[in-house]
Amino acid sequence: MSPTATTEKGSSANGARAKLDDKAAPYQGEQPYGMPNDLVIPSIMDIDGTDERLWVPQAPDVSFRPLLLSTSQGYFVNILRVKKSGILSRHQHTGPVHAFTLKGKWHYLEHDWWATEGGYSMEPPGETHTLEVPEGVEEMVTLFHVTGAYVYVDPYGKAERVEDVFSKLKMAREHYEKCGLGASFVDQFIR
Repeated sequence: MSPTATTEKGSSANGARAKLDDKAAPYQGEQPYGMPNDLVIPSIMDIDGTDERLWVPQAPDVSFRPLLLSTSQGYFVNILRVKKSGILSRHQHTGPVHAFTLKGKWHYLEHDWWATEGGYSMEPPGETHTLEVPEGVEEMVTLFHVTGAYVYVDPYGKAERVEDVFSKLKMAREHYEKCGLGASFVDQFIR
C-alpha cells in the first residue's frame, strides 16, 4: 500500500485525516495571542566585521550593541565594547547579571576572579563592584544580560546615576537617528 500524501495540518488530499510523524511534524496548534515575535540576529560574534553604526557610544572608548531591550520585563542584553584600559565604572546591581566574555579580560577590584575570553560569570543582585580592564588589553568585549539596573555609585555607595533598559533605549534611539539609521532602527530589539 502506498503512503497517503498529506497537506498542512495533516489532512490528506482526499480529506481523510492522516497521522503525522510526531517526531518530524512542526507544532500544529496556535501560538498564544500577544506573544512577541522571535528575535534572531546573525553574526553577533563577528565583532570586527560589524557595521560601526550599530555600536552606541556610552562614554569615551566605550560603546554597546543592543541585542534585546525588554521594556516589558525590565532587562536588556547587549554587547559591551571597551577600547581602553583602566577603571570603567563602580556600580550596584538591582538584579542578576550574566556575562560571557567574548574578547579580552576584565575583573572587579573587590574580587580575586577574572573574566577571561570564553568565560561566563554571574553577578548577584545587590552586589556593588568596580570594573577594571587591565593594562595591556586593547579591547574588551563582553555580552551582558542585565536584569534591573546598574546604580552607579561613589566609593562609599552614594548613588550618582542609574542605567536601565529605558536609558539604554534612549541612548540607542538618539545614536541611530544621528548616524542615519533612524531612531526607529532600535525598535527591532524591543520586546
